[in-house]
Amino acid sequence: MMAEELLENSEIKETTENPPQELSQDYKWYALRIISGHEKKVKQYLEKEIKEEKLEEKIKNVILPEEKVFEVKSGKKKVRMKNFLPGYILIEAVLDDEVRAFIKKAPSILNLVGTKRGKEQKLEPIPLRPDEVKRLKMLLSEENQTEKIDLRLNIGDPVKVVSGPFNNFSGNVLEIYPEKMKVKVMVSIFGRKTPIELEFSQIEKEK
Repeated sequence: MMAEELLENSEIKETTENPPQELSQDYKWYALRIISGHEKKVKQYLEKEIKEEKLEEKIKNVILPEEKVFEVKSGKKKVRMKNFLPGYILIEAVLDDEVRAFIKKAPSILNLVGTKRGKEQKLEPIPLRPDEVKRLKMLLSEENQTEKIDLRLNIGDPVKVVSGPFNNFSGNVLEIYPEKMKVKVMVSIFGRKTPIELEFSQIEKEK
């Protein structure tokens, strides 16, 4: 499932650590467009200011959607959290004039995701649909937080084998099988070019 599907009908096809709560009659989920790279700072700022301005009753959740990924460096597996909706933060709120003004004055927030309407092309925020919120909850649930490898490969990329019988061999990517988390690499064995199939976790990209 692509993360962009969560916002498929918004202006674009675009972590409290707790997954979203059920929608109520008044609260709805909205996407905020953030300057890239500022997502965590904005989340921390919003959470702090919400308490100081006593807006807890109007803004229930501020979410930075993250997933567990791992990468292999120097033969060692390192786990980290990765934002799967870069450039966006999600909030659950009652979007009245006070909340809109609060969001507008926050640093690094570009706008609420929505559509422009009327002669003045005024931005009208569009809340996430209930099915989009349901999918978001599933993505953020602990049961779904299995580790995924963060390995960006292209055909021809040089890689080094870091585990298994071909440890320390180097070669170039021939084919990539993302659904199987495997890759085919051309290496030289006894002076002869030989294709071998490896798990993503068995290789690391060479610079």
